[in-house]
Amino acid sequence: MTSSPMISAEPAHFPHAIIAPEDLPGWDPRWSRLVDVQTFDGTRRFHVLDNADVLADHGYGSDDVDAIIVAVHGNPTWSYLWRKVAQAGIDAAQGNLNLGPGAPKAPVIRVIAPDQLDMGFSERLTHEALPSAAGATTTYRTLDQRINDLDALLATLLGTSPTPPIFSLGHDWGGVVSLGWAADDQLRQAGSGLTPTGMISLNTAVWHDEADPIPAPLQAALAGPLLPGSTVATSAFLDTTLALGTPPLDRTIKTAYKAPYRHRSRRGGIGGFVADIPAQESHRSRPALRRVADNLANTPTPALLLWGAKDPVFLDRYQLDLLQRIQHIDIHRYNNAGHLLAEDRDIVEPIFGWIQQQLDGPGAITPDPTSTKGSVAVGTYCPLWTYLDRWADSSTTAMVDMTVTDRGGNPFEVSWAKLAEIVNAMAIGLRKAGMRPGDRVSMLVEPGRDLTAALYAVLRVGGVAVVTDAGLGIKGMTRAIRSAAPSWIIGQTPGLSLARATNLPGKRLSVHTMDPLAHRALGLSGSLYRFATEYAGQRYQPTETHPDPEPSAEAAVLFTSGSTGPAKGVRYTHQKLSALTQLLQHTLKVAPGSSLLAGFAPFALLGPAIGATSVTPKMSVTKPATLTATALADAAIAGDTTMIFASPAALHNVVDTANELTAEHHKALEKISMLLSAGAPVPVQLMDDVLQLVPHAEFHSPYGMTESLLVTDIDHHTQHAIADQPDRGVCVGKPLDVVRVAMAPLDFLGRPADELLEPGDAVGQLSEIVISTPHMLAGYDKLYNTNRQTRVDDVDGLQWHRTGDIGHFDAAGRLWIEGRTYHIVTPPTGALGPGGPEDDIQRLPEVRRVAIVGVGPVGTQAVVAVIEPTDSTLKPGLAPTELTDAVRGTTNIDIAAVLITDNVPVDIRHNSKINRPALAQWASRVLAGGKVT
Repeated sequence: MTSSPMISAEPAHFPHAIIAPEDLPGWDPRWSRLVDVQTFDGTRRFHVLDNADVLADHGYGSDDVDAIIVAVHGNPTWSYLWRKVAQAGIDAAQGNLNLGPGAPKAPVIRVIAPDQLDMGFSERLTHEALPSAAGATTTYRTLDQRINDLDALLATLLGTSPTPPIFSLGHDWGGVVSLGWAADDQLRQAGSGLTPTGMISLNTAVWHDEADPIPAPLQAALAGPLLPGSTVATSAFLDTTLALGTPPLDRTIKTAYKAPYRHRSRRGGIGGFVADIPAQESHRSRPALRRVADNLANTPTPALLLWGAKDPVFLDRYQLDLLQRIQHIDIHRYNNAGHLLAEDRDIVEPIFGWIQQQLDGPGAITPDPTSTKGSVAVGTYCPLWTYLDRWADSSTTAMVDMTVTDRGGNPFEVSWAKLAEIVNAMAIGLRKAGMRPGDRVSMLVEPGRDLTAALYAVLRVGGVAVVTDAGLGIKGMTRAIRSAAPSWIIGQTPGLSLARATNLPGKRLSVHTMDPLAHRALGLSGSLYRFATEYAGQRYQPTETHPDPEPSAEAAVLFTSGSTGPAKGVRYTHQKLSALTQLLQHTLKVAPGSSLLAGFAPFALLGPAIGATSVTPKMSVTKPATLTATALADAAIAGDTTMIFASPAALHNVVDTANELTAEHHKALEKISMLLSAGAPVPVQLMDDVLQLVPHAEFHSPYGMTESLLVTDIDHHTQHAIADQPDRGVCVGKPLDVVRVAMAPLDFLGRPADELLEPGDAVGQLSEIVISTPHMLAGYDKLYNTNRQTRVDDVDGLQWHRTGDIGHFDAAGRLWIEGRTYHIVTPPTGALGPGGPEDDIQRLPEVRRVAIVGVGPVGTQAVVAVIEPTDSTLKPGLAPTELTDAVRGTTNIDIAAVLITDNVPVDIRHNSKINRPALAQWASRVLAGGKVT
């Protein structure tokens, strides 16, 4: 008498045989095919998502499509995971898929997405026992068998005739299968004969070091009898996976994913997949996984990785392994998405955009290398440590740090000779500690002498400085640092404590030498000042195995403030920073003996690179409004300052505290010859007030961003000359000598044009501002799709960057800023930048701060003014009639409503950039009768 199998065979069938089409939202029944495939163990029937028939209905036959995507689901999903990608292929055929302003037409793509055997609606195999990770053999499909199944399926569907370019796509363990197939030339040549053009994967892992712990969710699933109990006998594993949506999945979507797995008899493949995870060296699929990993390390095929950072299963270490393993790889890391990335975020645009780029190949336009403007005008390369080497024997002052004092109570001063000695010794110590060119180093050090010395030592060794803004808060900083994945962390006690508490990646070094207890508690590997002592007097020299970084090598990752969206890592090369220092020298008119007092974080570190004495005032550089007039003047005295660089927020507080200045202070400020203020618009009145304190200074207000710190410049005289011009927004002057600016005019609905116009051809047209500068970013870090969206233009073969800022040029060639692309308001009269009416309303004495937002559908929005009043007794909600009338009377824009708020939210770094999207949501709720607070 033979016992019945634990899991019986079942034939493949169509999804709509057991579930109504309306219960599979987003699924087209015409996509379903049942395909018989000759596999290693006989003929097997697969259910396959294939949008070919629908494409044919739109006039695209099998040879007419631009590309084919072969998509492989993971565990415990099925081909339903790829429904949006399949529909996008149809949308492209209908001309309804937009890849963003300036992007080419979306490719028409056939999508083939099989349900793997024992999964989805494909055939169920017979299994005499429940799945187990133990044993040398199993009746459940193993990794190498699934890869062979995929190749056999494609041979059946596509044959051996020429096909459009093929791109593999996978997720979870389907990612291993798809990557394993794409990278295995020997397998494909012996089977289907197909050659993929590119590889795409969502969260996956192709190698697991046995020494590393298994991710917690898998530890539970793999634990002995829990494996069949949680995966087959119950739906626990399935339910747990579907609970990982970020945001949570809709109930109907969960039901659709569960449709093939309703009964125990249909969940054998879920358990079989888990049992096939080769976590141990002795596991039966370990050799197959090693083969996948080795093949990926040797393949020249380009890859795109889309990664949900909140995945509790596929942790960042697996992402880093893929980035290091695959030769040609792009990545977009979604900090707030998780395991089910295909549900959490729009993956269609990056996938189709990347495929189109692979199909197009490199740009054909070659820039003129002799151009004196734009991205190619980088000048002669000058390493950032040039002046440290040149003046290594000079006793003149290089740095004055007012935040610390010497034993005599005087501001801390460092000569060029001493600074060079410290940087050289620290660099030697870092190299001996194991730091290598390209290693990323998170700098958790307050601006001042310590950060300056640490930064230049890191750059000298070829390390990549990762700089985050304290204004991001603990959560934002840790998210940014994890994204950058540093190999090292250099910090003071607060930063090192944060690294320890949040388990940030990287070996930890303190700036100052700590006692043994703190050394152990913080998990330190050494200290920079110990290096400075140990290697004092030695000169850092490059070696054959540790050369100086190339100009094209990455030098820094600077994170944006997050004030205009999620904080982004901005990558700079040594060449780009060299170009920036040369521009600064020209703009600031730096000469030997110049002294730069920097109250603005991005420029507080550049003094040594431009050959100027750098003076750090007593303030929190990350909180600019803490700079007082006396702190500014004391620093000017100590550093014999000739130039000041400070943010508008800092200068506001300087003016507010000017009554505390002494005669000596005033005398020192009269020596200032140049004053620059950036980071936010500088009101003319603030310029006038500041010039009362520094009467002999030229006052300049350059416009820029983290992505390109200097773009245009305007001086105080010009600001006065244009005071009565009718232009909307804030005038930021003319482009600097080496900068090119172009405009992408907005249409009625606020969408930027694909084609760029020169400033003279776009006078008065509200447009997105597009720049090409020699000192602009090399790219955003791990944000492939953001890079693709912002780098779509190729005018004159230059690199261009779509800034997201909007504005217009006037007839004199001056640029006026009117807001951001996602701040655009679209009333029935056409697209409107908020900056113009805000500037009008801000002049009312009753208004402390104002934001213009749109409420309602795009194209018919009501324009709403949200006011933070000077009268703190006014309650939030609708503004009094008198104030409403006054606001409407200041501008020619039709203001539908005026609302009062306690606080118009602004960013911490600049204390000026308004969070308009948050205010728009609040205004919409209030005007709909919702709660005011």
